[in-house]
Amino acid sequence: MIAPPAHPLPPLDLPTRLLMGPGPSNADPAVIAALNRQPIGHLDPAYLALMDEVQILLRYVWQTENPMTFPISGTGSAAMEATLANVVEPGDRVLVGVMGYFGDRLVEMASRYQGDVRTIHQPWGDVFSLEQLRAALEEHRPQILALVHAETSTGARQPLEGVGELCREFDCLLIIDTVTSLGGVPIFLDEWQVDLAYSCGQKGLSCLPGISPFTMSPRAVAKLEQRQTKVANWYLDASLLAKYWGSARVYHHTAPVNLTYAFREALRLIVAEGLEATWQRHQRNAEALWAGLADLGIACHVAPEHRLPTLTTVRVPDGVDAKAVTQRLLNEHNLEIGNGLGELAGKVWRVGLMGANSHPENVERFLTAFAQVLGKA
Repeated sequence: MIAPPAHPLPPLDLPTRLLMGPGPSNADPAVIAALNRQPIGHLDPAYLALMDEVQILLRYVWQTENPMTFPISGTGSAAMEATLANVVEPGDRVLVGVMGYFGDRLVEMASRYQGDVRTIHQPWGDVFSLEQLRAALEEHRPQILALVHAETSTGARQPLEGVGELCREFDCLLIIDTVTSLGGVPIFLDEWQVDLAYSCGQKGLSCLPGISPFTMSPRAVAKLEQRQTKVANWYLDASLLAKYWGSARVYHHTAPVNLTYAFREALRLIVAEGLEATWQRHQRNAEALWAGLADLGIACHVAPEHRLPTLTTVRVPDGVDAKAVTQRLLNEHNLEIGNGLGELAGKVWRVGLMGANSHPENVERFLTAFAQVLGKA
């Protein structure tokens, strides 16, 4: 028999941090309070009623009437994979716009479902124009176009006006990544004619990792229903999940009950504030951050017209050790920001102002701490 640890472990005791990186962000206290309840059964009538509320709230926050809208029991990467798993069949041509790390992840996932994956590229921090997308659709004639609305690795926001219309012209589905935009950036899924979208809980929604929004338009559902092969991922098969989230209430898996409590509360808070007010708050605080960085002589990586209000990439000045700065912010100020990923590793910091963390006092706290640490760098 394996022996227990030599010394008994004490009760859990972790530091409280201000999380101003690319995610997770701090959850709203009301969300934590909702999480801190005893679970009930995942087929309990009270829980089933809660599921209905979650779907109604999520449709509002995403601005869609898609019946197939619910959270995936998993992180944002699971929701990302769900979009591809359900509509990519072997041989389907999938065009991915790569302008950062998460475009590359879409490529990797689509290839694992045996899609015929094609790519177009922009430098990390740039976005695609409608003309570039039209040219790529004309060249590749894909069944699916996948774009990242909010590229978490670069802080760039991809314009989507007109893209859905373009996809209908070329008879292809449009997938978008809203992981770092949902709840903090204007999104109009139906108006933009988006067919599939996914997000996460722990950023603009002020919730927690492990429960992640997912939606399919009627066009996407039609492709799912017309598949010649089964969805390769049983856990993420939307045709099975819909039987649980829909009126049939057929058991599929044990849902993360307490995370659903938290998710419902997070969405309710956005509704209470008002979606447009939430977007305006994020934009206002981001502009204050950008102005403060400019006062310090620090440049942002993305052009203002394409800059995300939820996540700012800050260029590392010459001669400064980026990782040393993030470590000092954590150790000396209890404040977390992110380092660069991929091509931007060592070149930028990633500063998040998302959800409950997007407030003027956090902007001021970061700028004060950042100036102090840079003065020592």
